[in-house]
Amino acid sequence: MAIGNILGYSSGSTDKWHEWFPALQTRACCEACANLKAAFLVAVIFLGFSTAVTMIFAKETPLDPEVAKQGEGEATGPLAVFKGLKNLPAGMPQVLIVTGLTWLSWFPFILFDTDWMGREIYHGRPDGSPTEIAAFQEGVRQGAFGLLLNSVLLGISSFMIEPMCRKLGARTVWVASQVLVCIAMALVAILGAWSLGDFGGNVQDAAATEKGLKISALILFVFLGLPFAVLCSVPFAVTAQLAASKGGGQGLCTGILNISIVTPQMIVAIGAGPWDELFGKGNIPAFALASVFAFASAVAGTIMLPKMSKSSFRSVSMGGGH
Repeated sequence: MAIGNILGYSSGSTDKWHEWFPALQTRACCEACANLKAAFLVAVIFLGFSTAVTMIFAKETPLDPEVAKQGEGEATGPLAVFKGLKNLPAGMPQVLIVTGLTWLSWFPFILFDTDWMGREIYHGRPDGSPTEIAAFQEGVRQGAFGLLLNSVLLGISSFMIEPMCRKLGARTVWVASQVLVCIAMALVAILGAWSLGDFGGNVQDAAATEKGLKISALILFVFLGLPFAVLCSVPFAVTAQLAASKGGGQGLCTGILNISIVTPQMIVAIGAGPWDELFGKGNIPAFALASVFAFASAVAGTIMLPKMSKSSFRSVSMGGGH
């Protein structure tokens, strides 16, 4: 996942695509349009390649007809997921609640990170003057570069997750990561407000420290790779361990866990825009609220998450968790 992120964000951190693929730039498609079009074409090629590899090399064992007959009448699809809510392993409802709060704290950043860099830090506008458009595009590219470095740290941190969980416990690692997210999101909101001159000054005053603000924003992007590694692994490992303690059902539990991930994403996607517009401060209110949700997630995790066995984390993460 980290390697894929690095490749993807590197495609967005350069503005040379229109030079490498000049045929994409036309009277109806400017340089920025050609850059975006080329990046998406590369993504299409990678998707096609990965799909072909899956179709050719993934071998499936057909279900035995006798076993299939025994399964007649059982709920499948979405119905099976909702039916499974009644038979969750002990501790799983608490995991779902903490996961939902966790993603409410993360998704504003995932959704608005490069836009925040372009608007609040580089003072650009995608629909402004040519100077503002150029500033916005540069901010977006720098944001993509920050996410590239974030993915490098994500990849490195991934090797640390299992040892940390075995030493400290998955609950402690999860809660600690959310404390870091709480601090980081608060700093994102503060940097944005400072850059816009909301602390007793103006944008010109903030320009005096413009370089420091941009470097600080980039550092925050990179730093978030560590808690993001926790986000991408620990909730799933905890879910697998709880399911294993019941004797199986990891697939169903993971499907239900996914509901507690996508629901907060939809809430943020629908509500973040009106929330920001209510305060009229660009992306800053969404990040401030994300910090509150991260704090709530850390508190809920401390109180609600079941205490996991440190010794069994390795066996689950290496076996049942997959």
